[in-house]
Amino acid sequence: MKRYRNKKAGQIKAACAAVFLAAGVTYAAVRTFADEWKYEIQQNIFRTAEEMYMPGLAYLQNGSPPDAGDWVREKALAWLPLVSYVDDHIPYESEIEDEETIARILEAQANDENTVDENGNLVGEPDESEAAASEVKPTVDMSIEKLRDFDYLLSNFYTVDSSTMIGPDQLNADDLLGRDMKIDNSTGGPKILIFHTHSQEEFADSTPGDPETSIVGVGEYLTQLLNEKGIETIHDTGVYDIINGKLDRSNAYENAEASVRPIIEANPTIEVAIDLHRDGVAEGTHLVTEINGKPTAKIMYFNGLSRSRTNGDIDYLYNPYIQDNLAFSLQMQLASESMYPGFARHIYLRAYRYNLHLLPKSLLVEAGAQTNTVEEMMNAMEVLADTLYHVIMDED
Repeated sequence: MKRYRNKKAGQIKAACAAVFLAAGVTYAAVRTFADEWKYEIQQNIFRTAEEMYMPGLAYLQNGSPPDAGDWVREKALAWLPLVSYVDDHIPYESEIEDEETIARILEAQANDENTVDENGNLVGEPDESEAAASEVKPTVDMSIEKLRDFDYLLSNFYTVDSSTMIGPDQLNADDLLGRDMKIDNSTGGPKILIFHTHSQEEFADSTPGDPETSIVGVGEYLTQLLNEKGIETIHDTGVYDIINGKLDRSNAYENAEASVRPIIEANPTIEVAIDLHRDGVAEGTHLVTEINGKPTAKIMYFNGLSRSRTNGDIDYLYNPYIQDNLAFSLQMQLASESMYPGFARHIYLRAYRYNLHLLPKSLLVEAGAQTNTVEEMMNAMEVLADTLYHVIMDED
């Protein structure tokens, strides 16, 4: 009996010690992760309710059921949510996606600015966010005090695609406006390179097959205007979206980089790379405004963040110049709004890279759309050249 009592007492002491230890760990964790703890509990409740009352939906969302070992671990963690939280938040190296996934993402990057069929005709309707971005907005307050407000800056100057996300650490007005986008025009050699990843983009009254009335002809006019302003500019007219005589954009960005990078390496004085595109919108949408008495196509600056909302940073689309790219587009946006209100739509942020890693001062411009006329596009280049001059040239 005495031995039994001693054994029992030992068990009680061990249990008490375990309880106090668990309480101490829980207390420390709660103090550190108070907000996350509440969120995790809510998520566990939602998941449990879903699995209990909507097992079919839960299966579709979670995939195939776990094996026996995983099932035991899952149920154990359900009783110890703190352990589950810590387990989920341990830093780890993200897995590299399989080749099929990488190919699919690269193809999405190639095609997501405007969706076309094999003949180059627009397919489908634009996103609601795209339509909203095309509306003319009144001039907004561009004081540094307002721009330092992340929510204000985001809502007044950006459209964020559902595929990606951005936070105040990246959209920091002091950082973006403090980055020097001026070029050194005192030395010889070309300073700007203009190219077209999608060279086959045409307009409402383009002559089919005539490059002079396509986005390439528009780029040639922009090149001419910049050279006239004293900024030596090269125009690459390479075709990167025709494979075996057919329109094929699946590798257009890779094809463009393979040709454009050697041009930059052969001309080390180049500081600015502009990939000039034409947007794709619903046939009833006309992106036009009036500037200096002329009908002028609207433009949109476009940034890739190399970050997916679902999987985080896309390592194989690494871009060391994302912050410089964001600084360049924001400074261009503010200059456009200040000098020519209504000319620039909201900056569009999307998940991929779009060859914006070629130079710190890389810019992707969506100029007009397939519903604009060639005249409206040419007029837009006059405004864009003037705005670009204002941003990159030291006018002292």
